[in-house]
Amino acid sequence: RYTDSRCVLFRKPLLESGTLGTKGNVQVIVPCLTESYGSSGDPPENSFPICTLTNFPNAIQHTLQWARDEFEGLFKQPAVNVNKYFEEPSFIDHTMMLQQGQALEILEGVYKSLDTNKPKSWFDCVAWARRHWQTQYTNSIRQLLHNFPSDQVTPSGALFWSGPKRCPHPLEFDPDNALHMDYVVAAANLYADNYFIPGCQDRAAIQQILQSIDVPPFTPKSGVTIHTSDAEMEAAESSPTRDKDDKRLVELKEILSSRQIFTRIKMEPIDFEKDNDTNFHMDFIVAASNLRAENYNIPAADRHKSKRIAGRIIPAIATTTAAIVGLVCLELYKVVQGHRPKRAFRNGFINLAVPLFAFSEPLPPAPQKFRGKEWTIWDRFDVQGIKPDGKEMTLAEFLGYFKKEHDLEVIFVVCEAWLVYAAHMRQEVQEERLPQRLSEIVATLSEKKIEEHVKALEFEIDCDTEEGEEDVDLPKVYYRIR
Repeated sequence: RYTDSRCVLFRKPLLESGTLGTKGNVQVIVPCLTESYGSSGDPPENSFPICTLTNFPNAIQHTLQWARDEFEGLFKQPAVNVNKYFEEPSFIDHTMMLQQGQALEILEGVYKSLDTNKPKSWFDCVAWARRHWQTQYTNSIRQLLHNFPSDQVTPSGALFWSGPKRCPHPLEFDPDNALHMDYVVAAANLYADNYFIPGCQDRAAIQQILQSIDVPPFTPKSGVTIHTSDAEMEAAESSPTRDKDDKRLVELKEILSSRQIFTRIKMEPIDFEKDNDTNFHMDFIVAASNLRAENYNIPAADRHKSKRIAGRIIPAIATTTAAIVGLVCLELYKVVQGHRPKRAFRNGFINLAVPLFAFSEPLPPAPQKFRGKEWTIWDRFDVQGIKPDGKEMTLAEFLGYFKKEHDLEVIFVVCEAWLVYAAHMRQEVQEERLPQRLSEIVATLSEKKIEEHVKALEFEIDCDTEEGEEDVDLPKVYYRIR
């Protein structure tokens, strides 16, 4: 989409193509003639129901997706949130604006990462991995069976554990079981990486550590609600707040608001990388998935199959690629020859497995209207930032230009991720910025000098609308500084 945005800004043609196994597509984007690549989106990918992943898996795909979610929830997101906690003063306030369950999960994760689960040594990392194994593959299953015993019957008289619901069984940790040790070794090393603690791959040494780790016995919890469907879970989330969760959320906010009680640390978030066989990522995914599969009597998957499913790998087929390249070349000839009628171009869609070959005329760019003026995504405001006297426009002159030339009362000016101007800004900030050159403001906000090769800046603006007027996306501003 970045390439598409550049092509739109500079009004350049783009021939977009892609393949997925036996499927392939070609899209022709011609300036001012067709819609852009970003004007339409792919349908969302199919996902598994959350309750199926959480409590009722019945296929290896479910356990692998659960393992991927586990990886993100253990080794990436808590580290990201801890870093934000120390770097962003408003982190807690922003988190409290989220749904209660989400806010509680984030703040609880930050607190545990800085207090109860914070390791001081490699021993602590191994202990955490061993206890987490116990939680996920023994205790959580025992709790599930406590809520829904194996002989549980539904109100209709049918067995609860029937059909797609597989009745699970808890696992008992065995240090001589290779799969159990695979999990502990991978989890401990990844957890150590989060805290910049040197890891270890010596299984004999890790087994020695495991002998001295105390694992608390399981005690069933009362009052634990386990949802049996996503609809039931969504209904519970939209219901009035639960006093217990609300009390804990307030407690966490009070604790975390006193940042001085925690030693400031920098954690290392881990991004999943399936193609490195030495980073423990796939070791963890395979072990976590197969252990959960064992819980539910699901046939395990080897490393190769797990990597293909978890990494969503679809083999490339040379014939599909060749067909798509041929179709792209046909459209390239038309672009080079300067064809202008939209009907001369064709988007292509193929599936060699069916076989299917379908072609369609590209769609035109969607028009936008505002105060009698019409434009498309290919239009832009071209503003010459350098005045006849050789000096650059100030922010005040920039706002005045749009008022005079286009009768627009600009209330927002944004450059990439930086807010250059907003009508609701504090008065002192406005007074400071209005007499400044726009390039100077951008350089200050981005904390880097604008390079000599940059000929123009790209701004997004919004204007004040009158009562009854529909809010629309105005064309982007191409602001020339050289």
